[in-house]
Amino acid sequence: MISQEQIPAVVDHMIYDPDGKKIGEARHVFLDERTGDPEWATVRTGLFGTQETFVPIHDGRLVGDNIEVPFRRTQVRDAPHMDVSKGRLTEQQERELYSFYGLAWDGTQAPAEGETGGAAGTEEAQGTETAMGAGAAGAAGAAGAATAGARPYGRTDVDTGAGAGAATGFAAGQDAMTRSEEHLRVGTERIETGRARLLKYVVTEDVEQTVPVRHEEVRIEREPITDANRDAAMSGPAISEDAYEIVLHDERPVVETETVPVERIRLVTEEHVDQETVRGTVRKERIEVEGIDDSASYGSSGTGTAA
Repeated sequence: MISQEQIPAVVDHMIYDPDGKKIGEARHVFLDERTGDPEWATVRTGLFGTQETFVPIHDGRLVGDNIEVPFRRTQVRDAPHMDVSKGRLTEQQERELYSFYGLAWDGTQAPAEGETGGAAGTEEAQGTETAMGAGAAGAAGAAGAATAGARPYGRTDVDTGAGAGAATGFAAGQDAMTRSEEHLRVGTERIETGRARLLKYVVTEDVEQTVPVRHEEVRIEREPITDANRDAAMSGPAISEDAYEIVLHDERPVVETETVPVERIRLVTEEHVDQETVRGTVRKERIEVEGIDDSASYGSSGTGTAA
């Protein structure tokens, strides 16, 4: 069982499930309005840890500098998200959390009949009213309590609102309260948007090219008899029959193909940087002063001076 004196050992420390898996860091502790015992803790879950989820810590135990609860990490991360901007859980919110974790609303901590997702190994506390839900279960008989629920301790915050009409004061050992803010933590992730590939295939096209071709033609040349060629002309018989021929030639186109490399092609990626605006919602704590006349704002600049 986690006591109120052990709250500083819970806030900002890691919460583990029974298998030793990290659930998340405890951000706030909610106290039972009737008994003042720690009842719930919120842990950061979701993308970048921007969502706080409630986990029961009444049956948790301190292990070194951390706390172990009898609930699986997957179950805690699926718990319903509660809006606690008013600083407390309503009766309806607590009932919903009790139902999700399979806990009986009467405060026995035994798994409720017909419910699912109960914590394995949670011991039943017979004859006593547990811190989890005690403020809601016993609120009907508490004098001056308008609604049931739990209130936040929140890091090292002031222990306020312990029931209607109850006196306020700091938690044990604390002489100040811490004001916290949520900041956006923006990162990037690399995702696949498409693929490009090179495909080589063969096409056929008609090509025209003009080339010169030569051919031979016959032309008759007549040469008169002169002293220079008389001996050659009179070398044969005076009268005879004879034949003489020559071979004519033509050129024609001959087509051949050869394969030659013409270029190299490759795919290259280039990175371009664009600017994108990311918007989100963050929560900020505000601190008000009660009991004295004070006009300073605690939260806008983080400081204030009481008048």
